[in-house]
Amino acid sequence: MLSKKYLRTALVAAAAVVAMPAMAQQNYKADSTTIKNIYNNALTSFDSYENLRYLTKQIGARLSGSPQAAAAVEWGRQVMEELDLDTVYLQEVMVPHWVRGDKEVGRIINSKLVGAIDAPIAALGGSVGTGDKGLSAEVVEVKSFEELEKLGKKNVKGKIVFFNRPFDNTHVQTMSAYSGAVDQRGGGPVAAAKLGAVGVLVRSMTNDYQDVPHTGSTRYEEGVTKIPAAAISTNAAEKLSSLLKDDPNLKFYMRMTSETLPDVLSYNVIGEIKGTERPEDIIVVGGHLDSWDLGEGAHDDGTGVVQSMEVLRLMKDLGIKPKRTVRAVLFMNEENGLRGGRKYAEIAKAKGEKHLAAIESDAGGFTPRGFSLEGSEAQLKKLQNWKPLLAPYGLHDIGHGHGGADIGPLKGQGNVALIGFRPDSQRYFDYHHTAIDTFEQVNRREMQLGAAGMASLVYLLSEYGL
Repeated sequence: MLSKKYLRTALVAAAAVVAMPAMAQQNYKADSTTIKNIYNNALTSFDSYENLRYLTKQIGARLSGSPQAAAAVEWGRQVMEELDLDTVYLQEVMVPHWVRGDKEVGRIINSKLVGAIDAPIAALGGSVGTGDKGLSAEVVEVKSFEELEKLGKKNVKGKIVFFNRPFDNTHVQTMSAYSGAVDQRGGGPVAAAKLGAVGVLVRSMTNDYQDVPHTGSTRYEEGVTKIPAAAISTNAAEKLSSLLKDDPNLKFYMRMTSETLPDVLSYNVIGEIKGTERPEDIIVVGGHLDSWDLGEGAHDDGTGVVQSMEVLRLMKDLGIKPKRTVRAVLFMNEENGLRGGRKYAEIAKAKGEKHLAAIESDAGGFTPRGFSLEGSEAQLKKLQNWKPLLAPYGLHDIGHGHGGADIGPLKGQGNVALIGFRPDSQRYFDYHHTAIDTFEQVNRREMQLGAAGMASLVYLLSEYGL
């Protein structure tokens, strides 16, 4: 028996076809066949999954400036060259080179209730170290910058500031919850240092309760003392918060040997199929090649990388000749600098390139839900007009929203539509920026569905523009 949801989708699609003029119906049928072929190919091919396996298992974590990041660049170039594309090339970009050093040590000490207990921490990207002996100090807990300011220097100086604002789990979309909490990770060390703090702990950016710390980038400000900053696992954050209520004088010990080395030459990896009718109109599809150093960077963003290359493979394999140029970009340094995205936009502007649209996959390889658009109402209407073609494959959610970090610098260069691929978000922050973001956490079929959805939208954009 067919589900009511499936029947509704089928009826909407059928009604849309009936309402179309004869020529539009012909196009619909042809496009529907092409999209079905895209899905058939994607769901029966193991290419993208095996590419992900190699990237994560053979190369592994790919933090900018590392030997693994350099290996990933060469791997990406070779994979795209094997697709027999019209062009494959590397685009130079200087990237930061931060290294984590020894495994971090975190420990609650001098507690009247528990004595000393370990607390899992991970240095935030870009953080300075504590020195070999580590750092111990009393802890002051806050949930907002306003709360920190009210405490003032008198209550903060010489202490470790513990930012403990959790995700707001009333948000159905976990990306919204992440956006509501992540400012304490990015701006916490500077705000605390201005009041004389000697270190910072930030509750890990996840809606789950885990013993796994989630790293991520932080930033410093010229003229403000750089203090060590670490993420603390959510379970340890709960424990520390509970102990502080009964024992506000307890101390925390942290040891980190992280440091920032001189910038390193790296590359964006680019491959493209030239358009047959309007080659000057460029459609970008991309993900970021770098990852954090704790796990394997599978969901963040190995899946986005292999899905982007899969779009080109599907077009070549199915003999689809796009009317507009389709370009896959594997961006370098999204995680701790965004230098790849900025360099790409800078060179595009210098060349006077015309980007029709850019699609970014950087939200994990989970079940596809739709696309979000940073663009005009007219562009959104055009995308939504294609829902009868896309909805049968689960791509229902098409609306305004964030495009993506790497494609963001293209904003303002003409009337480019910035489009974010949106899979189901519920599990993403279980793995985001952690040691458990590994190949085994990626479901092959979910990832293939995402690649097929991206390829279908790219096909429609190449055929009809915006």
